[in-house]
Amino acid sequence: MLRETLAKTDKVGIAKVVIKTRQYLAGVKAKDSVLVLELMHFAEELADADKLHIPKKLEARKRELDMAKALVDSMSSKWDPKKYRDDYREALMEVIEEKVEAGGKEIEEKPKPKPRPSTKVIDLVSVLQQSLNNTKKSHHARKSSAATRHRKAA
Repeated sequence: MLRETLAKTDKVGIAKVVIKTRQYLAGVKAKDSVLVLELMHFAEELADADKLHIPKKLEARKRELDMAKALVDSMSSKWDPKKYRDDYREALMEVIEEKVEAGGKEIEEKPKPKPRPSTKVIDLVSVLQQSLNNTKKSHHARKSSAATRHRKAA
């Protein structure tokens, strides 16, 4: 009944929720055939934007925006939630299992493996350098082509 009422009235319910030892403010929304709980922040947890030293409006040039868009496009992929795992929970469960096997005795701490990046990393400097090189080549090619046309006309 709550989901249907929220959906029909286009409203969001506000709730307080305790997760572990912390209380959260939450929004309760109707989404398709379920209720969705979205955690929010209390007012005192929010920074006053007027007190932040944020530069006023900065204008980005078209080339910069195009390059940024190309970078985002090259890093984008179809969303696959199976690519993401709760590493913390898995590590915790592994420690718990080791303690159970050790009969509750102190276990030796293992060296931590170096984390592998879960996303494709792009070297922005090399991408920019390649773009500059391509621009120089095309500029040089246009100059050569224009010179050749000028010689033929003469």
